[in-house]
Amino acid sequence: MDEPLVSIITPVFNSEKLLSETIESVLSQTYKNWEHLIVDDGSDDRSWGVIQSYAEKDNRIKAFKLTENSGSGVARNYAISKAIGK
Repeated sequence: MDEPLVSIITPVFNSEKLLSETIESVLSQTYKNWEHLIVDDGSDDRSWGVIQSYAEKDNRIKAFKLTENSGSGVARNYAISKAIGK
């Protein structure tokens, strides 16, 4: 039986310090059929670089960047529109 694809959505704004820990937590899960959509909501720290480095290493991680800070709801809804899992 195929396991359903699960979409994990993480809006990010200036979260460079905790971002690696968040992504590593997803990577360490025993359930493996997932996609992690991470939306940088116009950060002005190095969050985008962290996101890109993980996305380059694991194709289940999808990186998106909004041009300006619009709030977590907008970032989350953007990711939902790109998600293909449940």
